[in-house]
Amino acid sequence: MSYWGFPKYVSVAEKRAKAAKKLEKLKKKRDVKPVVLQGKAIARTWWGKAWNENLERYADYENRIGRGRSYVRHGAVLDLQIREGEVVALVQGSQSNPYEVVITINKLATDAWRNISDSCAGMIESLSELMEGKFPKAMAEAFMRQGTGLFPSSREIKLRCSCPDSATMCKHVAASLYGVGARLDEDPSLFFSLRGVDTSDLISRTIVSGTERLLSKAGKKSARIISDADLSAVFGIELADGAVAPTHSAALPRKVKASKTEKKIPEKKAPVVKKAKSGLKKTTAKKSAAITRKKIAKKRTKKT
Repeated sequence: MSYWGFPKYVSVAEKRAKAAKKLEKLKKKRDVKPVVLQGKAIARTWWGKAWNENLERYADYENRIGRGRSYVRHGAVLDLQIREGEVVALVQGSQSNPYEVVITINKLATDAWRNISDSCAGMIESLSELMEGKFPKAMAEAFMRQGTGLFPSSREIKLRCSCPDSATMCKHVAASLYGVGARLDEDPSLFFSLRGVDTSDLISRTIVSGTERLLSKAGKKSARIISDADLSAVFGIELADGAVAPTHSAALPRKVKASKTEKKIPEKKAPVVKKAKSGLKKTTAKKSAAITRKKIAKKRTKKT
């Protein structure tokens, strides 16, 4: 019942209860994915916030999109499906049955995606960093740039709702658009599916760019490396074909110092062999005995 042409006021609690009741009925008939906010904020992550910020900065939307905030907050978006180039949602309104919302978004142009990938090359190292929004400010600016960034402009978005509201941006459509931002909090990869691009392209370009920079640095000759000609001149030798000139650090073997714990083993000297003089001693003894006998014999003859 309405008063003076205005619809009857319905409290937020009544709207929540009505949406919850309808959602239970839908779950028995089909697989639904309702938009459920975690806390008061509609979006918490970089991707969710960036999606909402992109919508709010266009004059075509800024005056009417705010109408959808209250709807998405009290659980009116009963189902929201995101696929390539399209968002399909069911939003509970004033009628008993929910309204069907279809949002069509143009696929990101190949040239635009290539330019974005090239400009962001080398700024991230993994898919997880991209999904978590952990990238430099310059990369975020490239994503958010109007006209040439990742996010669609108002001209690239077509809106349709089954409600009787003549406005293109009705509150059911606005709630669905905000629902996309909330869904990106749960799964940021859905944004790239919606825009029809492959995240592996961006990651692979980043890795290739980083690898090329490393190879270019490694390709520069170190001042410590001696060329084949210089090595031949220093040592007076000729290197065989395919031989690699040793670097400064491995040119000549170094003496290995003995460990302090190692004990020096003294060298064994060869034993000195003394010549035997036993024969000489015997001959001298015999001569001495003969002389002694002669002296004794002389003394005896003198006495006689």
